[in-house]
Amino acid sequence: MSKFRVILIALGVLTFMVIATFFIVGLTQPKGAGILIETTPPALVYIDGQEVGKTTYEASRKAGEIVVKLVPQASDKPLASYETRVTLNPNIKTIIIREFGENEETSQGETISFEKVGRKEASIAVVSIPDNVQISIDGKSWGFAPVKSSTYSAGQHEIKVAAPDYQERTFSVNIVTGYKLIAIVKLAPSGEKAEETPAVEEIKVSMVEILPTPTGFLRVRATPSIAGTEVFQAKPGEKYRYIETDATTGWFKIEYQPARAGAEGKEGWVSNQYSQKIEEVVNPIL
Repeated sequence: MSKFRVILIALGVLTFMVIATFFIVGLTQPKGAGILIETTPPALVYIDGQEVGKTTYEASRKAGEIVVKLVPQASDKPLASYETRVTLNPNIKTIIIREFGENEETSQGETISFEKVGRKEASIAVVSIPDNVQISIDGKSWGFAPVKSSTYSAGQHEIKVAAPDYQERTFSVNIVTGYKLIAIVKLAPSGEKAEETPAVEEIKVSMVEILPTPTGFLRVRATPSIAGTEVFQAKPGEKYRYIETDATTGWFKIEYQPARAGAEGKEGWVSNQYSQKIEEVVNPIL
């Protein structure tokens, strides 16, 4: 075998080994994962404790779990920082949207991440802060958070998250086959409190309630005595406006017929043996 042929064989083996090495490395190295971060106002972006840029921030990184910290830049008032932990998946873009408030309660936004499900299906889950808020997808009510479903097809969908006294959030997502899309949505209070009904002072009036009687009614008399002329019959359970109490007999004077236009009210006396004085609250005319 000539020396030249030996050299060619050696070069061929070396080339094969180099190509094989690159091929194996390419299979074993994780594929790139995308991340997009948008904030209002702009913020410094820290990933795993290192400053990597400012928002809007978009990059391709090694797949895996990372810790993202967002520090809002100068504004006319101090704003609360935000920190979260997300998992980046190969060939999938994780999205973080944040609108900073003075504290966590007044901040809002959403984090869109993915979890591999190992099946040829597309699923979605929505978690909200606060929970139990109304979720709509593509304009149709879906229920109250937290919710999840695998009935939606892969592709673009619009999600709306709404609750009384909170600012509504609407955003688009791209559901991917083989992954569960997880949307964590933080709502901020709207700052519009429902108008409080002014307190109304209770008005109490004295009434006389008719108690059960042997005859099934109680005679109302013109004078506070059983000898008085009967002017009306009151039934047990009925209530009449109290006027006064007779000091001698203890009988109650009542208005058994209220005054009407052009006519005065009618009054009479009832025995305190079959009636009682009570206090009732009436609704004032506003």
